[in-house]
Amino acid sequence: MIVELVTIALNAGAATADFAGAGFVRDNAKKLGMSPGWILPLGVLKAAGALGLAAGLAGVPHVGVAAAGGLTLFFVGAVALHVQRRALRNIVYPAVFLGFAAASLVSQW
Repeated sequence: MIVELVTIALNAGAATADFAGAGFVRDNAKKLGMSPGWILPLGVLKAAGALGLAAGLAGVPHVGVAAAGGLTLFFVGAVALHVQRRALRNIVYPAVFLGFAAASLVSQW
């Protein structure tokens, strides 16, 4: 349960930063060659994952598993994009998020 709570907090915080258009979010998107138009939809996915994990903890286990799986896939893609674009300086952030998402998935399985 602790792993899921940390995963929820991390993704809710990241989604909030995306929605606010935080400077570090825009800078990271630029370094990755992403259009700024992708920031909001990616924030929606992070928020949906956090909400889905919360639903899982609240008693809807299939939603929690699906959310953890979705977040895991999301951050596999984020890590892969960082590797592809050789943005290894910032790879620790998506890697940590990936670790928590995967741990949440395993703990709910």
